[in-house]
Amino acid sequence: MTAPSTFGLSSEARNLQWLLKNLVDEVPGLHSVAVVSSDGLMLLSSDPEVVAAARQEAPSGPKGSSADLATIVSGIGSLTIGAAKLMDGGNVKQTMVAMEEGSVFVMSISDGSLLGVHATPDCDMSVVAYHMALFVGRAGHVLTPELRSELRKSMESAQ
Repeated sequence: MTAPSTFGLSSEARNLQWLLKNLVDEVPGLHSVAVVSSDGLMLLSSDPEVVAAARQEAPSGPKGSSADLATIVSGIGSLTIGAAKLMDGGNVKQTMVAMEEGSVFVMSISDGSLLGVHATPDCDMSVVAYHMALFVGRAGHVLTPELRSELRKSMESAQ
């Protein structure tokens, strides 16, 4: 999969892509990042190969694919929402899965979309969570149905 072009995108879509790029650039230890709609479709993603090349590392991630990360994020989001309903726990704000060889963080965005991050095992979890919260705070109010549709079309054309 290639990164979607910014040509012809609205300023809101370009701003979200810029926010995602900033998240990847500013937070050490990230393999890949994906924003997934409430219905499981990828809206934005970092290209794991581009992230690795910028950091002069070997690419690593779920099969090295942002599409795989989006699938994982969607599944984790669905599972935790179901668990919260069964436990009368209210809305799920964030989820973290710590593994021997890395971590996956999932954070809800106000419109039901999800921000997912795959990070190294030695990442600073508080820094990752902080920057994810900044992204969610900045992206949540602009992620309208129209913008989600535009981002979906952009991702589809990049495939």
